[in-house]
Amino acid sequence: MKLYYRVFSQQCSDLNADIAQQFYRLQESDFRARTHQFNGRYENLYLDENKIPQLKTIIETARLNAAEILQRDKNSLVQGFWLNVMQPGDVTTAHTHDDNDELLSCVYYIDVPENSGDLVIYDEQQQAQMLPPEAGYFVFFSPASLHEVTENRSEFPRLSMAFNFGPAD
Repeated sequence: MKLYYRVFSQQCSDLNADIAQQFYRLQESDFRARTHQFNGRYENLYLDENKIPQLKTIIETARLNAAEILQRDKNSLVQGFWLNVMQPGDVTTAHTHDDNDELLSCVYYIDVPENSGDLVIYDEQQQAQMLPPEAGYFVFFSPASLHEVTENRSEFPRLSMAFNFGPAD
């Protein structure tokens, strides 16, 4: 498997402004859960996809691309997803997603101000590959790959969506 796969979706990109607007209107009670609190912020925000209907297009596009990368039928995969807001000064700590039966991980960029932090993926020799985020792009990578996000040095929040794909058993 390659270190990462980068895929642009115009269809998904066209939804980003609506998704961001709806996301920032959500209330605390709209989230099912918040996990991974580091440096005073929850890195993972879990939301029922019906709260923002356009997320269904993002989820389906991610699943189709994951199936193609993994060379599997899309119906043989299940996915979990969460949202991530990085405020100015935030970082995402180095971690992997290989806790369970994950086959592939992914991030999708919704609202990306300039200088809002790069995705850093480490190869097997721990060499860093810096990937500047771009709205409308998916980045797929192995759940076993150590990765992190550098500091958001913009004046605005960055909004992304992350996925793990596993077998539908």
